[in-house]
Amino acid sequence: MSSTPLRFPGPNRFRSDKEKDQTPEAKDRVVQQTDQDASQSRLSAVETGYLVDPFARAFVEGPVQKKLPLINRGTYVRTTAIDQLVTRFLTSTSSRKQIISLGAGSDTRYLRLLTTHRAAAASLLYHEIDFSAVTSRKIRALTRGAPSSPSSPSSLVSELLLSPPTALTDDALASAHYYIHPLDLRTLHPGCALPAGVERGLPTLFISECCLIYLAPQEADAIVRWITTDFSGDVGVVLYEPIGGEDAFGQVMVQNLAARGIVLKTLKKYSSLERQRERLRVLGLVGGQEAADVDFLYECWVGERERGRIGGLEMLDEMEEWRLLARHYCVVWGWRGGFGGWEGAWPVQGGSRV
Repeated sequence: MSSTPLRFPGPNRFRSDKEKDQTPEAKDRVVQQTDQDASQSRLSAVETGYLVDPFARAFVEGPVQKKLPLINRGTYVRTTAIDQLVTRFLTSTSSRKQIISLGAGSDTRYLRLLTTHRAAAASLLYHEIDFSAVTSRKIRALTRGAPSSPSSPSSLVSELLLSPPTALTDDALASAHYYIHPLDLRTLHPGCALPAGVERGLPTLFISECCLIYLAPQEADAIVRWITTDFSGDVGVVLYEPIGGEDAFGQVMVQNLAARGIVLKTLKKYSSLERQRERLRVLGLVGGQEAADVDFLYECWVGERERGRIGGLEMLDEMEEWRLLARHYCVVWGWRGGFGGWEGAWPVQGGSRV
């Protein structure tokens, strides 16, 4: 990225000429492709020693695409920070709970929970929502076989799920604890029909990792409004998103993505940590709102000994480039009700740096 020349876009820098010429279906396919990019990044971080994820290989076809050290480190921080929020929610009480992952793609979090917190997962409903083209790839991976050795069980579904599927199609799965829904997120809005198996009264955590950013602001806001109006129990939301599209580094980031037809549609409206917090408050998560960029999360949420381990995995030549990149991505979390012991649980970042 450091070799990319700085160019300063005009007023329409948050849009792409390539995107303007695409059909709606083609635009959706570009967004769907980002899931495969994320899978490769996750596998690269696993293979390099940043993360432990025995399921990452099952969702990547072909060879590992080794990522730059700063990408591997970013994937590590993103994954472990969200894992902390999820684990605190999951283990806060023994009561039944629900997690709904928006734009889940090939994410392996539920499979990992089944190995690390299996007892707690017995009281959990876990839903994943994504395009049919994406869920069908995941179903194929889940039913194809386990990722490790010839002695592995016949499939991830048969080995790991707490109960056998009650329904399984090319693009959907339903069981007593786990659902995969082939659904366009843009159909989620206040008053819409709930996906099968979703319970509106349970304490529910919603996760969106680089998902709402691809929707028009009114579409993304409608989803959060759906969460805060149609669910009667305690609710929490975790977002992972880019921020800071207006400085020189951010403009290059936006342009590089736009060259691939990827447009960050909510970036202009929610471009800072402060705006991200206010977003959640205005849309109904009135119990609390917090946000921190990836640089802060690495320095303040990762212990000194673990930072030493991470630093020894690969040579990171450009520390300033790492900090620039890390300050342009953030984790945002907010809640309504007595939610999972989040308040005061971690160091928080006082203000926006972008």
